[in-house]
Amino acid sequence: MKLHEMTTTEGSTKRRKRVGRGDSSGMGKTCCRGEKGQKSRSGAKIRPFFEGGQIPLFRRLPKRGFKNADRVEYHLINLNVLDTNFAAGDVVDADALRAKGLLGKEELLLKVLANGEITKALTVKAAKFSAAAAAKIEAAGGKAEVIG
Repeated sequence: MKLHEMTTTEGSTKRRKRVGRGDSSGMGKTCCRGEKGQKSRSGAKIRPFFEGGQIPLFRRLPKRGFKNADRVEYHLINLNVLDTNFAAGDVVDADALRAKGLLGKEELLLKVLANGEITKALTVKAAKFSAAAAAKIEAAGGKAEVIG
């Protein structure tokens, strides 16, 4: 098959709608827009979810709760994850976790939690540790270093 022999599949292409080309075309006079109203005018743009001046849905619904603008979010990592993915003597920080695919791409601070046991001496660098996690790391012969 050559380029000049190629054809489109039957029914895959449609002719464009040519409006305003006479009444006999069926798309003359008002050009398929109807008679009156905002959408029949030229340059009419109505933003998404506009309800014609009625109070919009997002304003009708009650607002609840409080969002703290100063909230700090953390990536949470458990000790059992560190124990299974790192060898004894390794330095564990956000970059090392990201290299192993254990953290997402978001640049959040790291917090270590005490879920599971740790049997290896690791140097763990994080923004926060739970008290139990720091105690378990040091009991295994490692170091829990607070950074940032």
